[in-house]
Amino acid sequence: MSSLPHPEVVVKNRFLGFLIWQSITSTFIFIFFRISVFIIPRLPSSFLLSLFSFLIFHLSQLFFSASLYLLSSPQPFSPASPLQLAFAFVRFIFVSGDSFSSLDFRRRAFLSFKFLFFGLATAISGFLSLICVCGIGSGTCDGFRGFIFGLLYASFYIYKQRWILEFPIIQRPPFFSFKMRLPLAIKQAFKLSTIAHLISTVLIMFLPRNFKSSATVRMFITEQILLWCGSFSVFLCWELSHHLHQVLHTKRFVFAPPKGSAAAEANPSKPLLAAFEESSPGSLAQHLAYLDLCMACENNVDTWRRAAIFEETGETYKRVIAVCLRPLEHLASALAEGFESHMVDKAYQPSIQSQTELPSDSNYYEALNKFQQCAWCARTVALLTARSHVEDRFGIAQLSGSNAAVVSTLISCLLSVEAFMGKKTNLQSPHQLMGAEGIKWATPNTGRRDIVVAKKRSGPLYSKAFAMADVLRTSIYCIIAAFHEEMVTGDKAGLIEKDWLIGSKPLFGTRDMLLQKLRHFLDFRAS
Repeated sequence: MSSLPHPEVVVKNRFLGFLIWQSITSTFIFIFFRISVFIIPRLPSSFLLSLFSFLIFHLSQLFFSASLYLLSSPQPFSPASPLQLAFAFVRFIFVSGDSFSSLDFRRRAFLSFKFLFFGLATAISGFLSLICVCGIGSGTCDGFRGFIFGLLYASFYIYKQRWILEFPIIQRPPFFSFKMRLPLAIKQAFKLSTIAHLISTVLIMFLPRNFKSSATVRMFITEQILLWCGSFSVFLCWELSHHLHQVLHTKRFVFAPPKGSAAAEANPSKPLLAAFEESSPGSLAQHLAYLDLCMACENNVDTWRRAAIFEETGETYKRVIAVCLRPLEHLASALAEGFESHMVDKAYQPSIQSQTELPSDSNYYEALNKFQQCAWCARTVALLTARSHVEDRFGIAQLSGSNAAVVSTLISCLLSVEAFMGKKTNLQSPHQLMGAEGIKWATPNTGRRDIVVAKKRSGPLYSKAFAMADVLRTSIYCIIAAFHEEMVTGDKAGLIEKDWLIGSKPLFGTRDMLLQKLRHFLDFRAS
């Protein structure tokens, strides 16, 4: 019986493959650069010296790649500021109690230290790489410039949040994906090397006895051309490492045994469920499991995997739905708690101070930073629910109550996200629901409506909230399209609330709000 490796082993194997491909690209760039500028007498002609510089160059690139791997994460987190770290450290020493007991603060503090380590690692890599590329005997001036190049690149990398793994919408073969990103890497390396060279030149002017090694103007120009070419090769190595890391670590991994094997005949969903349960929350392995499940539900290539989810006992279907609803439930609950805390804090504020302000974005950053995972979960549960109309031969989805849990969770998440975007629901009577207006949306504070909406739409989290709301609406419409006739019949008979909504209190809003929103979806008027 064939078995799949542990999810964490999959990630480690991809890291090793990334190091191998990174070494190949770095070798090609190093050799190409040294051959292109071999006529410059400044470069060493000794074979042993060239070999030594080649090994040091590779070690510096491997050091950068390792720091890049440690920093990367599939989810964006906000780091702790130096003042917060200093305050927590002082409190840990002089005040009783553990200041680092909070899991959220420990994660933010650890991310700050990873930023610091990445900056130092990139600076050291730039120091060694530029000396090796331009020549071991080039002096400390090139090393100082390489150190500045590393700090500038690390600052740019962190500021642009390029350490976040972005999963492509369309999964292409790795070679094709890397080939498509190669021109972008060359263009970015050219820009960065030019800007960094100018900045380092200005900083070098403040050093004592600068450019003393340049005996003539011709020699000075030759050194500057060599330094720019060397910096371009170093930046290109870093850019290619970044793109390789993105391509190889965001590639889909199939958590299923080969079709036709004994494991596929027994329980093909076992490796996928093990990946969910054995991997740590928010890890890359868990994201790969969610991606594989979403693609297996969307595509008709591996229909045997989806058929295995609808097995007779219903245990697999309920476990899959449970692991997919968990992130959506966390999103709705976190937003609901944020609204409640905001209302409590607002009660203690003077009425003239900030009665027209919506909640602060910082309160909801952690709730919306799992957008990619929540989007996969919403699409997965919606597709499984819609396909159960035809593929669920045993009626597991309806009998287990999963349909009601899925629809209630999706609508609750949609209402909470729309409330974050500055909208709130006005409950209406059944006679009003038949009109053309439907649900009327209004900003919480009508006094300064234009100011509040403009503020939210320009916020850093508004794009994520807007995209999440669009995914949730599409997912709900996917279920409506499959069960529209049954839902309309149940609505006329008064059974839609019983069949498609949970009996307990929803995660956000009330059952009347969920029922009203569901009826607008049935009329295809929800937007």
